[in-house]
Amino acid sequence: EVQLQASGGGLVEAGVSLRLSCAASGFVFDEYAIGWFRQAPGKEREGVSCISSGESHPYYADFVKGRFTISSDNAKNTAYLQMNSLTPEDTAVYYCAVLYFCVPIDAGPTGSWGRGTQVTVSS
Repeated sequence: EVQLQASGGGLVEAGVSLRLSCAASGFVFDEYAIGWFRQAPGKEREGVSCISSGESHPYYADFVKGRFTISSDNAKNTAYLQMNSLTPEDTAVYYCAVLYFCVPIDAGPTGSWGRGTQVTVSS
């Protein structure tokens, strides 16, 4: 059974950093991509970032380029999302998911999602 557990969210002030973690199990971690998505209240879910050992560069949505960094530790079956310079617009529930590929990110999910972690950024 595929399991994903996102953690690391919280309530922070604008300008600070958070690091999200996505602990995965139940599949061969380095044979798939891991993506981060977010959904703010009243808005549709949007792809944030994705990493795959089969692709040369991680994917980043334009609205996080230069601020967020995705990484993974295959030995720990864990992916991370380092989020710097957070703004109130980054407030959302962040989910990690198993993807077949990173681009286009919205077409990649296999259907396995974690429960999500809340990130709230105050101004």
